Amino acid sequence: MEAQQASPTQILQTGFGFWTSKVLLTAVTFDVFSILAEKPLTGEELGRRLELHPRGIWDFFDALVALGFLERDGNGKDARYRNTSDSARYLDRQSPSYIGGVLVMCNERLFRYWDDLPTALKTGRPQNEIKHSQKPLFEELYSDLPRLEQFMGAMSGLSLGNFTAFAERFDFSRYKTLCDVGGATGQLSILVARRHAHMRCTSFDLPAVEPIAKKTIAAAGLSERIATAGGDFFTTPLPRADVITMGMILHDWNLEKKKHLIRAAHAALPPGGAFVAIENLIDDERRENVFGLLMSLNMLIEFGDAFDFTGADFRTWCTEAGFKRCEVLHLTGPCSAAVAYK
Repeated sequence: MEAQQASPTQILQTGFGFWTSKVLLTAVTFDVFSILAEKPLTGEELGRRLELHPRGIWDFFDALVALGFLERDGNGKDARYRNTSDSARYLDRQSPSYIGGVLVMCNERLFRYWDDLPTALKTGRPQNEIKHSQKPLFEELYSDLPRLEQFMGAMSGLSLGNFTAFAERFDFSRYKTLCDVGGATGQLSILVARRHAHMRCTSFDLPAVEPIAKKTIAAAGLSERIATAGGDFFTTPLPRADVITMGMILHDWNLEKKKHLIRAAHAALPPGGAFVAIENLIDDERRENVFGLLMSLNMLIEFGDAFDFTGADFRTWCTEAGFKRCEVLHLTGPCSAAVAYK
């Protein structure tokens, strides 16, 4: 058998990856997929809707076709562009599965901050808003309601699939109450309550977030089964519950604060209770979960000393805090639920 010829294809695709990323992020920011959800359009029609200069129309839309984000019926100027099934499901703003919010955030924030990855690696310091204003990220977010709502919408879209999988796969039969710490809009509590009629939930977050959660929970028709609570989880004891969840929370903090949150969860649980951290857990040998490793680099850029972690790390910290047993439940893609039982 002839030896496979060496090729730099993967190297070049990765090196030029920002080209494809920026095309998709721009399309989402322009709301291309929401516009095409109304009806297929020719390039000229779509270009007029977006107020684009004629020079870039064909290259832009045909690149989206070649990348698999759009489909095109026909060739030439009369050809019509339409969404793929995935684009219609995940990138149309009106779809219940919309995840475009996190991509808008990537375009407006992370794309430029990642340009300073070399500086982050050399200094260990954040490269986001903090670099310019000296205010911590969350202080910046919570002082600006539109930005906070954008951030929460982005995180909701990113977490929907994983939270849904958790609500479906975790065994809730032994439990009656759940507290979601850092619950934001109440999304995880809503999904658990819908799936398990016997569960009563509490969505716990900073007081500024509580009205947003109340509104979302009321819209879901679950106000009688889902309560909200406000407080700072570093200074306020966590509400007591049989199950305590933290969805994409632990990775925001350094090791000392991670351990504080784990101890706080242990204190709020009854014997036999479960603490669940839903994260892009890095595989124990740190060889396979590319997204988890890149997310950890993103935590460096966002916070400096924050980082993502492995299931083995989680087990060590939870055993230290007094938990008896740990397991990892895979959810979707690179995400898993790390579970510790008291």
